[in-house]
Amino acid sequence: MKTYPPSSVGRLALVLGILSAFGPLSIDMYLPGLPAIGAEFGTDTAAAQLTLTVFFLGLAFGQIVYGPLSDRFGRRKPLLVGAIIYTLASVGCALAPTLGSLVWLRLLQALGGCAGVVIARSIVRDRFDAQDSARMYSLLMLVMGLAPITAPVLGGQLIVHFGWRAVFWVLTVFGMICVALVLFALHESLPRERRNQDGFAAVLRVYGLLLRDRHFLSYALTGGFISAGMFAYISGSPFVFIELFGVSPQLYGWIFGANAAGLIAASQFNRRLLRSFTSTTILSVALAVIATSGVMLVAVAATGFGGLLGLLPFLFVCIAGYGLVAPNAAAEAMAPHGRVAGSAAALLGMLQFSIGALAGTLVGVLHNGTAVPMAAVMATCCLAGLGVFHLRPLGGPVPHPQPEA
Repeated sequence: MKTYPPSSVGRLALVLGILSAFGPLSIDMYLPGLPAIGAEFGTDTAAAQLTLTVFFLGLAFGQIVYGPLSDRFGRRKPLLVGAIIYTLASVGCALAPTLGSLVWLRLLQALGGCAGVVIARSIVRDRFDAQDSARMYSLLMLVMGLAPITAPVLGGQLIVHFGWRAVFWVLTVFGMICVALVLFALHESLPRERRNQDGFAAVLRVYGLLLRDRHFLSYALTGGFISAGMFAYISGSPFVFIELFGVSPQLYGWIFGANAAGLIAASQFNRRLLRSFTSTTILSVALAVIATSGVMLVAVAATGFGGLLGLLPFLFVCIAGYGLVAPNAAAEAMAPHGRVAGSAAALLGMLQFSIGALAGTLVGVLHNGTAVPMAAVMATCCLAGLGVFHLRPLGGPVPHPQPEA
């Protein structure tokens, strides 16, 4: 990064990476416990997956609130409120008496945690240009990527020894740590003179401009569809691994972590690639590879060739490829929108998580006792991401008026 010393960038990446890990920790740590949750409340894993779907929806639609709030009031205050809501909701999840109450508390937990997701992106855009933002997003994925590696393993151990409720007590502690980080380790990145003081109508106008911006939409949807493929994997993998192929919760955690390690490795390889190639060049190659792997995944799932071992290589490529797509797509989408970075990051996240929620729901709706629904939804998302990318407007973003601070 040209304008900040490496030590400063490293500290910022560490803090923002932890604050961005609300989603991965809250999803991945309790995945091995979905069958146990269903059993305790007298239902099946498919019904317990509703707690995952509503979490995706909360992450999606909560962001469109936090984004404009952070553009108006600065980044720290909304982030602090979100971290407190997340912490209290985690306590509620740990004590939930019914599946219905757990579903609503998971929604509240997501509405708090999504503040970290959207505002971390905004802070990066406050401080860095497009190319350096892509590098910074890759660095964030290194930090926050530890969550999907360690969370399922830790979650599997907690569930076996202490039950699924222990996961939410650990998430409560994580929420308290995030509150402390916002209070004592994060400086405000949006000075008062750059804040948007316009009202609700102006916020709607900003979202309207962004939704009519083909450059923004094409990159947001490209990343959104590939992200949705990963959410389909997250939703379907507990059934496929644990129930269909008889994998233990502990081994499930290790398999899930190995795929997450591939994602982290790809995101760090992306930082090297950006020294020689543009984001769009990297995206074009990565998307083609991911789409091909998605098609092969369906073929293996449909034929049963190789069983679980036949699925794993193609799952690995699809998940690892997200580490190349996510930082570049986000950086390109956000680049022209520094004046409304919070709103742009919010809409970017809302699109990605809402498509992800739809993908996760489809996996449950299409459930037929095989791995085909998960594989088919993943492949469809990968092909859609590739298609949207190639339909993008050429020649870069077209400037349009943005609200003055």
